[in-house]
This record gives sequence, structure tokens and C-alpha cells, in this order.
Amino acid sequence: MHIQLRLAPDGQAMIGSNDAGDELRIALPEIAGGSDAGGLRAMQLMIFSLGACSAVDVLSILKKQRQQVRDLHIEIEAHRFKKPLPNPWETAHLVFTVFGQVDQKKAEKAVSMSIDKYCSASETLRLAGATITWEARVVEMAAGG
Repeated sequence: MHIQLRLAPDGQAMIGSNDAGDELRIALPEIAGGSDAGGLRAMQLMIFSLGACSAVDVLSILKKQRQQVRDLHIEIEAHRFKKPLPNPWETAHLVFTVFGQVDQKKAEKAVSMSIDKYCSASETLRLAGATITWEARVVEMAAGG
């Protein structure tokens, strides 16, 4: 993998790009010339990556189990260590809500396999000292509705 970063013309963000030319704007904090008005920050993107990485696994596993997933929502509550810099992630709690005709036990197994076995993002955070917890919910939806 090759990633490039450059300062945005407005000086308020870094623009990242990959080999395919896809770009992502990453907000800088005020101390680095950015604005505290908003934008996605680098540490937030780590948590977004955790959710996206686990979503790939969960959807793939449930598809292989012939579960009819209509939608997937993931909410993540994450906290960083309160200490002098650096402040790595201390905890992340993920709540997976799977919509469709999905067996609750299969949803739980898929999430467990993702977080504990397959997701590289969760393993990276765990190796850095973070505790990752999760829960899985199923909201039944008929095949057509």
C-alpha cells in the first residue's frame, strides 16, 4: 500500500490519496493551522476504520450463512486514555444493528468472529492496548419491506 498526504490549499486539512487516486480530506486541529469548527480528524478515522473493517466481515459471514441482510448500522462509542500525549484509544464499544431476516445467534457469531478473529483494525487497536467490546441486535424486516 502506498498513501500520500499533502497540505490542503486552505491550510486547514491534509489531503490523503491512494494509488487509485481516491482522496480523503483529514481536518487539522487549530494548533496545527486548522479550525476546530469540524471535519474528520485522524484519530476519528481510526474508529471509522474499525467499523468499516468489521462491517466487511459481518456482511460476508452473514451472506455465507444465507441470512437476508437488508441493512447494517454500527454505532461506536470510543474513549482515549486521559494522560499526557500521546493519547491512544483506551476503549471502543460497537453496537451492530442488523436489519432483515437474520437469526440473532448467527448475527452474534458473525460479530464475534469479526472483532475477535478477522478484523485487522480491531487487532491493531487491541495490540495498542485498547479494549474492544460489542453487542449485536437484529431488527426483523420482511423480505420485501
